[in-house]
Amino acid sequence: MNLEDLGWSPFFERQFDPEEAVSSRPGRVTGMQRTGVAVTMESGEVEAPLGGRWHRLDTENRPAVGDWVLFDRHSGQVDRLLRRKSLLKRVSPGSTSQIQVIGANVDTLFVVTSCNEEFNLSRLERYLSLAREGNVQPVLVLTKCDLAADPSRFAEQAASLEQGLEVLPVNALDRKTLDGVLAWCGPGRTVALAGSSGVGKSTLVNTLSGTDVQATGKVRGDRKGRHTTTSRSLHLLPRGGLLLDTPGVRELQVAGSSVSALFADVEDLARHCRFSNCAHGGEPGCAVRQAVLRGELDERRLENYLKLRREEGESNSSIAQRRAGR
Repeated sequence: MNLEDLGWSPFFERQFDPEEAVSSRPGRVTGMQRTGVAVTMESGEVEAPLGGRWHRLDTENRPAVGDWVLFDRHSGQVDRLLRRKSLLKRVSPGSTSQIQVIGANVDTLFVVTSCNEEFNLSRLERYLSLAREGNVQPVLVLTKCDLAADPSRFAEQAASLEQGLEVLPVNALDRKTLDGVLAWCGPGRTVALAGSSGVGKSTLVNTLSGTDVQATGKVRGDRKGRHTTTSRSLHLLPRGGLLLDTPGVRELQVAGSSVSALFADVEDLARHCRFSNCAHGGEPGCAVRQAVLRGELDERRLENYLKLRREEGESNSSIAQRRAGR
């Protein structure tokens, strides 16, 4: 296995000082452990503890699955975290508003949902917001199309969420339907899967990998896996590239400031409101509400926009207060 197999690129090469090669080796975090991380290098996998200096940092500044790090072969520890190309993160459930890292250096996020009662446009908008905030390309994957009476109806609704959004209807059990998904995979590329439990993510992972990786686990130096049914992990794909699988998410709260980009249509309308601080409720001269009444804007989309903006503001405020209190 070479570093390019794991996604190494000039972006990371430029951060690696040749003088550091005397004692350190670059590697990619391919698994999380209770007290450290699993790092895969050209020579194989090592388990590296994360000492106290790492735990004094915010969660998003610690090594996570997908990160590139420098491993000190003398101390047996992670010496440095390389700058990321992308970062998928969310606000953890509960009242603490802690940032929870989902994965780093991901190129494409497959947002997986199914063509049945689980399909929910407002939930999908949350995942799109997650991708946009993390600088990751989102692709919607609609599973269980073979069981739906009219899968095109789901595809049309999904495509309406964002201009240019790619929507791929698939049967996760049939590899012949996965050509569109495979087109986003390939040597050096890292893709991630996210979605609610029960939408067929595990089946899709296994079909893409050509084996039951859910029962055998993340990438290792000997290319064997490990049991990772409830944790984030990287899987090496047969045709090259890596896949980051995540546990099913019951609650996804946005972090950062990605809502405006995802709801650009609503924000454009808001610029024409009579009042600059319009809350788009019952204020006179609200261009957004007028668009809803004219049928130009879906009320569901507006309500989800307002809900996500509230969550975004609350979580950002809570995080800022916690950091200021240190």
